[in-house]
Amino acid sequence: MNSQLVIIPARRAHSNHAEVARTIGIDIIAGRYPEGAKLPGDAELTLLFGVSRPVLRESVKTLVAKGLLSTKARVGTVVRERASWNMFDPDVLAWHLDAGIDKRFLRDLAEIRLAVEPRAASLAAERRSTDDLTEMRRSIERMRREPSDSVGFADGDLSLHLAVANASGNPFMRSIGAVIEAALRTSFLLSAPVEERERDIAILSHERIVDAIEDKDVEAASAAMTNVIFNGLRRHGAAG
Repeated sequence: MNSQLVIIPARRAHSNHAEVARTIGIDIIAGRYPEGAKLPGDAELTLLFGVSRPVLRESVKTLVAKGLLSTKARVGTVVRERASWNMFDPDVLAWHLDAGIDKRFLRDLAEIRLAVEPRAASLAAERRSTDDLTEMRRSIERMRREPSDSVGFADGDLSLHLAVANASGNPFMRSIGAVIEAALRTSFLLSAPVEERERDIAILSHERIVDAIEDKDVEAASAAMTNVIFNGLRRHGAAG
């Protein structure tokens, strides 16, 4: 992968106000409305999107809640600085993928995962239940059963990581699910492990996480999770 942006298509929003919020959100993230920029007035935006003022205002409220916009009397609606954006919000993450991703975004995702997921795996090794292990093994079996460039394989991968976060018993670690999903969706669409060797590496490295958790081996669980994250970076050239 080179340094150019890669556009990854996402599911469309299900309501008028959600679709307007998504469109404006992508424009902000892509820099078409830069930090500190004032959005066009209500009249122009309602005409542009073909929606009513209440729908537009609901869209703006959504973006304000996610930290992308601020509204002030006699000033208008202004794009907030990037540091204020809620990067854990599932929509904001999805809009980044829609706007176009680069190596920096991939590394940013990997860094937050490295800060949380190895520790989640360690805690899972201490706290996991039989049901947790059953769910993890079910995820591995789905990865084995599905073609490695299929949605089923990606869902199996995601469900395993979420099962580990859940087994950690820490609600904050569970809440990182949207970040994990964005990272895996990105990795899968950029470079699924379609070659037989890459597929074997992906499945075996995930299985090592589960084996370590089952054995209650805290250090091995952490190391195995770290290896999986770095392996994903290596596959699409964003490591280092």
